[in-house]
Amino acid sequence: MSDVNYNEISRSGLWTNNVALVQLLGLCPLLAVTGTVINGLGLGIATLITLVASNIIVSLIRNWVRPEVRVPVFVMIIASVVTTIELTMNAWFYELYKVLGIFIPLIVTNCSILARAEAYASKNKLLPSAMDGLMMGLGFAGVLVALGAMREAIGRGTLLADAHLMFGDIATNWTIVLVEDYSGLLLAILPPGAFIGLGLIIALKNVIDRKLEKRQPKIVAPAGSEATS
Repeated sequence: MSDVNYNEISRSGLWTNNVALVQLLGLCPLLAVTGTVINGLGLGIATLITLVASNIIVSLIRNWVRPEVRVPVFVMIIASVVTTIELTMNAWFYELYKVLGIFIPLIVTNCSILARAEAYASKNKLLPSAMDGLMMGLGFAGVLVALGAMREAIGRGTLLADAHLMFGDIATNWTIVLVEDYSGLLLAILPPGAFIGLGLIIALKNVIDRKLEKRQPKIVAPAGSEATS
């Protein structure tokens, strides 16, 4: 890829081709774990690191992997990266690791990671591939955090609850209480609330896209440009 448009890569990963909002991939952890901002942020960072690391490794070895075995090789690379992340979280973020549970190793099955390795990293150089993984990871993590914030605010009336799981004892008092003596809305915390919340975020994105499309100037064909019979 001789002429890389990094702006287009960023726009695609964060918005126009967002993994969660457009491709609708990786919805299992997105809907299951995002009960709080911290849970969404933790899984989002783990997924982001996996995307960047796997894209970099796949890009580096792309000329040495035979087409017949590239998918199994890519899966092994992704599994190795995820295993490293899982062991690191187990050692340094044990409480958060226990909360996220099985959804950390399940990152291996996230279709978006294998899709980026196959569709982009295996065909492009190191820097564009790393940028693609970073932007796709940021887009996915952003949706996780947004959905977690929505569910936590509606379901518990707080934000950044249990921040100490990720940031240590310094974050013990980081919890923001939005509504005092709030009994909470159980639906927001349960899986149906995740479906509803994600649907609202996708609807908001579609509304914004339509408004942006209407603002773009229309191209009017010059007079006499139509072919005459």
